[in-house]
Amino acid sequence: MFQFKQFTIAQDRCAMKVGTDGVLLGAWTPLNHHPYSILDIGAGTGLIALMLAQRSTAEQVDAMEIDEEAYEQAVENFENSPWNDRLFCYHAALDEFAEEIEDEYNLIVSNPPFYTDTYYSQNEQRDLARFEDAMPFEDLVEAASVLLSDNGVFAVIIPFKEEERFIGLAQECELFPFKITRVKGTPTTETKRSLIAFSRNPENQPETDELIIEIARHQYTPEYTALTKDFYLKL
Repeated sequence: MFQFKQFTIAQDRCAMKVGTDGVLLGAWTPLNHHPYSILDIGAGTGLIALMLAQRSTAEQVDAMEIDEEAYEQAVENFENSPWNDRLFCYHAALDEFAEEIEDEYNLIVSNPPFYTDTYYSQNEQRDLARFEDAMPFEDLVEAASVLLSDNGVFAVIIPFKEEERFIGLAQECELFPFKITRVKGTPTTETKRSLIAFSRNPENQPETDELIIEIARHQYTPEYTALTKDFYLKL
């Protein structure tokens, strides 16, 4: 179990456990446009959907998960949360979901699988959660462009080395970055992640900044603390 300030995540049946990437995306995603409906693609434990339910007044917070064990875990975590009347999880593959769902969402988020290396573990469930071929970036971007409302926001966290390619794929689907935060573990380590928010507005010059997580081991920067203090018990 992973205890946050306002909710608890059970994760014993889910290949991908609670991690910094999910917490970053859940805390960072822009909500200035006051979304009515939110979709988390590839929900895992349901962490990001739960964080966005806590942060927003959205009436509808949906999640989609292909892995059966993870789906059941997300449902359990949703039901045990203070926002269980607003949260719903679909057990579906992304292509089926995009074809069948008629709703448009004001906010779509995803912490997609992104290990594109040739290495595979012996754990099929974990590989499905970790490797990009389970949900190629092309498919993710195309589904987001279909499901996103005209004034909606699409937010992701991806490896920094994939940033340029992902932005190119998004532009092909007429989604354009307006906010980019590049994440480093410490001041001296290389940039590891990119948090990117997209809209349908091609006029935006993206606002770009950097986030450093730690000054030293377990010594978190003021910026990271400010971003995550509403969630982590010890911040």
